[in-house]
Amino acid sequence: MQLRADGFHASCGSRHCRDFWLTDRMQTKASASRVTAPIEDEADGRRQRSSRSREQIVRAMIELIRAGEMQPAAARVAEKANVGLRTVFRHFEEMDTLNREISAIVEAEILPLVEKPFEGKTWRIQMDELLERRAHIYERVMPLKIAGSLQRFRSHFLMDDYNRFLRMERQGLKRVLPAKIMNDPVLFAAIEMATGFQAWRRLRQDQRLSVADSLKVVRFTVERLVAGK
Repeated sequence: MQLRADGFHASCGSRHCRDFWLTDRMQTKASASRVTAPIEDEADGRRQRSSRSREQIVRAMIELIRAGEMQPAAARVAEKANVGLRTVFRHFEEMDTLNREISAIVEAEILPLVEKPFEGKTWRIQMDELLERRAHIYERVMPLKIAGSLQRFRSHFLMDDYNRFLRMERQGLKRVLPAKIMNDPVLFAAIEMATGFQAWRRLRQDQRLSVADSLKVVRFTVERLVAGK
């Protein structure tokens, strides 16, 4: 029996034979589709569960650090995330992978405030707005920044993230300060130091000042530095 180029047998050229062949092929495809669909659904379900577990782990890590645990053990993270210990290690074999996801979440929280246009018309009013925003941002990120500082000398990512945060602080000042201050390297460096996160951490953590008093100290310092400018 000879097979034609169109897939029909040469001896089977009738309409009935062609209809039978097409019906059989459609049934085969439908059967294969019914088998494949549950497999694909199961794979999608696994991916969704994996994604949820990963997010729970990251959120648990952030919550533990903000609650005061600077270096939470994997068992504590697993308990907080309500997942198994092996799940934590499976998702995050390297700490930098976890640090990267934490950084992305924190950055998404603070960027709207960082990029918000200033309302003041003069640089002095805008500078005051900037200081108030920084107080809010620093309070939000302080536990995570402190936790990161404990590890950044052992992590390329955390060191890069630390330097990126410094650049963001510097760019914030450059958006506000006039050229006559930016062109004075000593004065600009003094303002950068007084308004940076490390100064805020010292006021809040080491000197135990309230948020309001810490902001007063920073404002006082900047006002004295720019007096007469």
